[in-house]
Amino acid sequence: MTLLLMAAGSGSRYGKLKQFDDLGPNGEFLMEFAIYDAIQNNFEQIVVITKKENVSFLEEHLSKRIPSTIKLNVLAQELTDLPDGVTFTGERKKPWGTAHAVWTARNVIDGPFVVLNADDFYGQSAYKKAADFMKSNDEAYALLGYTLKDTLSEHGSVSRGVCEVNGDNLVSVQERLKLVQKENNIIDEDTNLEFTGNEQASMNFWVCRPSIFDKIESEFRIFLKDDDRIANSELYIPLMIQEMLQAKEIEVKCIPSGGDWFGVTYASDKEKAMNSLKEKSESGKYPAPIWK
Repeated sequence: MTLLLMAAGSGSRYGKLKQFDDLGPNGEFLMEFAIYDAIQNNFEQIVVITKKENVSFLEEHLSKRIPSTIKLNVLAQELTDLPDGVTFTGERKKPWGTAHAVWTARNVIDGPFVVLNADDFYGQSAYKKAADFMKSNDEAYALLGYTLKDTLSEHGSVSRGVCEVNGDNLVSVQERLKLVQKENNIIDEDTNLEFTGNEQASMNFWVCRPSIFDKIESEFRIFLKDDDRIANSELYIPLMIQEMLQAKEIEVKCIPSGGDWFGVTYASDKEKAMNSLKEKSESGKYPAPIWK
């Protein structure tokens, strides 16, 4: 089993790694807690996708810390990484998107894998549930969901993918762009839709299969023929999975994570994240420091 961490891409806070090196109580990066949780649940490979200028730094930083029995790949997401026979000679500053970040790992992953954001905390139970799912199911994909009300920020609106489910099957994920708590309900100020807060939200914790690589490449070839999309758009991993789901090419389970999620959407969220990690270390949920 493999953990793929996306530390590259549009908006990633790991573009400048050192500004977040003090989130953990002993100077750990947030991604190190994800790596630790994965290893505790018998993941055997860690793949980190990052910017080219961060590869050497992360390889050195992580290889000194994680057990030598764990395979580590740190790969650069680059605009020049294109499907065979395809060229791109235009100008573009942003990466191609999260789906392309995943596709970057196509040559080093040959089994089921978890993909998630390197700059979010997902909770220990999510990794156990993902590992158990991969051991018991050879084909289906999965989304580890989080209770919507538990993913909001006290400091402003947030964008979240709200899940529609049928039993334990994921039907769709609808992006809601300006979710805020209003008394007893959550309102999307962009559409005025109301939510109870008990809905499952996607925080980009996916269980994928290698079949996703062919899908991404196929869509990437189409994407690169459209000048408007090249100029203004990105390829997103949730969209790839949703298209495969709607075409009935795959089955996707929605698994409540049972864990607590947090990230740093606003600068003011950083202190809360640091306090949470400190409490988890002091209570014995994590070693302090995390690597001994």
